[in-house]
Parts: sequence; structure tokens; C-alpha cells
Amino acid sequence: MRAWRVERPGPVASGPLRLLTESVPQPGAGELLVRVRACGVCRTDLHVAEGDLPVHRPRVVPGHEVVGEVVAASGAFAPGDLVGIAWLRGTCGECKFCLRGTENLCIRSIYTGWDADGGYADYAVVPAGYALRLPPGYSLTELAPLLCAGIIGYHALLRSALPPGGRLGIYGFGASAHLAAQVAIAQGAEVHVVTRSAAARELALSLGAASVSGDPPPLDSAILFAPAGSLVPVALAALDRGGTLAVAGIHLSDIPPLNYQRHLFQDRVLRSVTANTRAQAREFLALAGEHHLRVETTDYPLETADRALLDLAEGRVNGAAVLVP
Repeated sequence: MRAWRVERPGPVASGPLRLLTESVPQPGAGELLVRVRACGVCRTDLHVAEGDLPVHRPRVVPGHEVVGEVVAASGAFAPGDLVGIAWLRGTCGECKFCLRGTENLCIRSIYTGWDADGGYADYAVVPAGYALRLPPGYSLTELAPLLCAGIIGYHALLRSALPPGGRLGIYGFGASAHLAAQVAIAQGAEVHVVTRSAAARELALSLGAASVSGDPPPLDSAILFAPAGSLVPVALAALDRGGTLAVAGIHLSDIPPLNYQRHLFQDRVLRSVTANTRAQAREFLALAGEHHLRVETTDYPLETADRALLDLAEGRVNGAAVLVP
């Protein structure tokens, strides 16, 4: 099979990934072997490739938005089933976080495309307990971004504590943001988008955003999707009294100094976003089945995964990039 591996983490323009031909992986006990049908290209993959995230598995195969067909089955799945492989791949089930229902904070959690090989390949393996059923009504390439961009966007929306009918600000408008915005609008929110991209502003308006001017009215909640710490003070200053900012992303550049009176006083809240639970993933995918979301994708052949990552890094992807083996 073909598989892209991170040979030497570094700037994506320097070619940190290498396309290899190797044997199909063999599933262990309780695992599924999946033939990859589509794999989303996530900014986290870029952080793994460039070394922003420390190496967990040397020469890992990136990719954690995997849509695939079960070849070798286990548990509740059968050959031919269509399943999703997401970022969260394993938890201990024993630590205090797992026991209280916040397995996304598990101290021994492992992740697809970081601790174990992911979906930038023709085949992938996943523990059956972490494979996800997928909603009907979507193409294979539309399903892929739901598995991280959609799920983590939903988790970020929950973390933003958006009140019913509230006003939500979204900073950055890529794969995750364009899905979270649709969920918020479907739930009755007024959404205001701040992004430098003209194409993203057009997309936001077409999805029902109230404004894309960059100067939103006072916000009840906000989500920062762009990995730019410099936007944290900007978003906090835009919050109304009691507002909450959720920072969605596993990596963020440094945050400039905050002014307590301007940025945090009057019960403003700053929250980070750390992965998601399987329960949240299932909840979001069920919601996506009930309320069809518009998923904007740019498709790339598997053999051009390095170009897809470069396009993502340089802001040339509108919506979500998806690899198709």
C-alpha cells in the first residue's frame, strides 16, 4: 500500500513527508482494518509534520479524519461497514477524568496520526471501540471533515457557553469554523465572522453569517479557530459582559499581555479546547444526520498530500482539504 510518513519534521515547504510503499498493516485483537476511502487534511496534521507538536511516534503516518470501509472486522462492526476514524484513539478508562466522563482529558490518552499511524495511506487500523458510525446523506469526501473539523468545532461551541439566541463571534473561517457556524445558526444564534480571506468571507455570508466586517457588535461568546495568539486579546475585547472565548486548536502562537480591565473584567471567561469525548463525537454526528450541513471541500489525490498540506499552510484551501486514495 501507499503511505505518507513524517520523515523529518520541519517547515512543510521543505518536504517533511515522504510517500512510501509498504505492507498493509495487520489489525490486533479488538481492532478493525479499514480501507481508506477519504481522509481530511487538518491543521493538526500540519503541526505534526512541521514539529510544532512533539514527536510521539517517529515516522508517523498523519491523518485523523478517516472515512473507510471495514475489511477485517471486530466487535459490533462487519466487513463492508463504513466507519470513521477520528483524533481520539484510546483512553485508559481508569483515571479520574475518564471516570467522571471527561475522557478527552485522560492522562494516558493516545491519538490517531500522532501516537499511531493515521489515514494518509491506503489502509488504516483502529480500535473498534473508537471507530464511529457515520450519518447518511453525505458523500465520502463530505464525511471526512466531520470527523475532526466538525467534532472539535462542536466541542468548541459547547465550550464557548453560547446562550440560546446569543451572538457568537468566530475568528478564522476554515474547515472547523464553517461547520461550527452552521450548527450555531441552526440553533438560533447570530454569527459574526472575522477573517482575512475574501473567499472565506463570501462562504460565511452564504452560510448565513450576520456580518464579516471584522468589527462585530458586543459578543455573548466567541471561538478562536485561527492559531494566532495575537487574536486572543482582540476576541476578549469584543466580548460583552459575562462573555466566553473558547480557543479551539491544539497549537497556538504566544498570547500578548492581557489587560485585566479591558480583557477579563466583568466576568469574561477564557477557555481552551482539548480534543473531545466519544459521546460528543456521536452527538455531533447524530446532529449532522438530522440537520444536513454544507461541507465545503477541496479534493486532492492521495499522492499529492504534501501539496495539500502546503496549500493549507499558505491559506489556499477554502473549506476543508480532503485526500482521496
